[in-house]
Amino acid sequence: MAKQVKANLKLKIKAGQASAAPPVGSILGQYGVNMMDFINPFNEATKDRMGQNVTVHIRVYDDKSMDWRAVGTPTDDLIRSALGIDKGSGKPNSEKVTKKLTQSQLQDIANAKAKDMNSEDIEAIKKMVAGTARSMGVEISV
Repeated sequence: MAKQVKANLKLKIKAGQASAAPPVGSILGQYGVNMMDFINPFNEATKDRMGQNVTVHIRVYDDKSMDWRAVGTPTDDLIRSALGIDKGSGKPNSEKVTKKLTQSQLQDIANAKAKDMNSEDIEAIKKMVAGTARSMGVEISV
């Protein structure tokens, strides 16, 4: 018989820097999970991306076991780092960010996100990244 899923969690954690302190400890602790079963393997698996934000999907089962997978750096973080900005626009339809995303930057971000997206077509992934950029108030240069 399959295990009963108790919770599906989605966390954004700095790669290689998970600890028992919040948010990891407080979230996993409420489900009675041994958090060190997550922290040590996560830090080991993500040490090559040290300091980057990584989205992690954790599935907690009713027998207090869990499995997890690291998805990758969020698209908005990649766009902000490519442009060297701290945040997007608060009003993306009327106030644009002063820097534009070039086609080569768009291609690089799409290649980095290719393994995390639900498409294998790089042009479709570029459109998804461009949509995220537009929602941040970032224009794409032609």
